[in-house]
Amino acid sequence: MPIPYNLKVSEEEKIYAKLIKQSDMAHVHIAPHALRAAAIFSVLTRLKESKKQGMDLVKKMRMYDGEEVEGYKEADLKEMQNEYLDEGMTGIDPRYVINRISSALIRHNLEFINALDVLRALKDGLDQHPSITKEEREKYLNFISTARKEYDELAKKEVQKAFVYSFDESARTLFNNYLDNIEAYCNWTKIKDPLTGEEMDPDERLMRSIEEQIGISENAKKAFREEILIRMSSYSRKGRKFDYNTHERLREAIEKKLFADLKDIVKITTSTKTPDETQLKRINEVIKRLVEEHGYTTASANELLRYVGSLLNR
Repeated sequence: MPIPYNLKVSEEEKIYAKLIKQSDMAHVHIAPHALRAAAIFSVLTRLKESKKQGMDLVKKMRMYDGEEVEGYKEADLKEMQNEYLDEGMTGIDPRYVINRISSALIRHNLEFINALDVLRALKDGLDQHPSITKEEREKYLNFISTARKEYDELAKKEVQKAFVYSFDESARTLFNNYLDNIEAYCNWTKIKDPLTGEEMDPDERLMRSIEEQIGISENAKKAFREEILIRMSSYSRKGRKFDYNTHERLREAIEKKLFADLKDIVKITTSTKTPDETQLKRINEVIKRLVEEHGYTTASANELLRYVGSLLNR
């Protein structure tokens, strides 16, 4: 009985990691997100377009992998999973991906391989793939472009995160500041300045600068703030802590706000060809953090910085 291919990106990544560990490529450094980029491509080739309004393959892929997608619920996921009985019976085989990674390593004699190397190898292999039609090839090339866009976002986020000293601490400070302000806003109260003790109106500029990161309109801000306050109260009643990672959309907004504030610093530091002493120190700190906390080697971290620098300057 034919068994369908896996349809979860995170599981697909694990399959590649296991196959590589069992192969003669086990000694090669594979940069973070390289296998994820390949997994995104593979899963996209296996999914079928949903008839559900507003649903595209990327959203569907995310929901299948357990991510929350705005506007859709668990019932929508179940409905999509029942939409096609043969979903996962076609598409790219994991062995093809591993063979392409192996051929890229042999051909270019690489000391490490990153997402761009992997996607390039997958693209080059489509011309030699015996069983795909011309129409499928065009579709697969689009999926490689989509996987590249997904990787670009991951790469930018990783570098920007590495640039933030004590990222979690910065994020939590901003998060708590936002909560204090929306609480005062919703309850028609004032906020006390921690330094002067002076009572002030809630900081509308701060609240909007965070909410705009996730597209909360002026008209929708009140409902969004009230929803968060209700969630906070619910957690409090159950004796649970409402923290930075509790509310997915708010966490995303906080991160985007921090990244937006950092963007110019990251842009200048990663793209300059002759960094000054301060920039060089910052680059070395970022590379150290990427190696120690994110699993890069010095060479793959340097390559990542160069790539993100080019992305930010487009």
